[in-house]
Amino acid sequence: MRRLSDIIFNQNPLILPQEASVKEACTLMANRRAGSVMATDTGGKLAGIFTGRDAVVRVLAQGKDATRTKLAEVMTTNPDTLLPEQTAIDALRIMWDGGYRHLPVVKDGKIFGIVSRGDFKADEQDRLEEERNLWEHMR
Repeated sequence: MRRLSDIIFNQNPLILPQEASVKEACTLMANRRAGSVMATDTGGKLAGIFTGRDAVVRVLAQGKDATRTKLAEVMTTNPDTLLPEQTAIDALRIMWDGGYRHLPVVKDGKIFGIVSRGDFKADEQDRLEEERNLWEHMR
């Protein structure tokens, strides 16, 4: 099973300070074709994650001004994270259980990258499906 460190190898994730504007984050996400931005505190540690879903639900639907709204106001704070040594199936389980599309990979406060559902191979996703089916039958 692949380790997350292998999946995010050479990744250049989008990271902005939590005081950056939603507009800045959305522009970067569009330019890089990314679905999320990790937001950091003043010490450079992960403070939250801002996703395309947050842009729609927490900004647009609420009538907020993207140029004036800071990521800190609309991001998901203290998101679940994964360690680089964890496996793809670990990530898929957490994503499934939490309903997440993106999960930061962090160790000792250092951001290594981010994984999204599209990063996983079919066989890894198939394994999760088999596990889920097994649990369903055991109930």
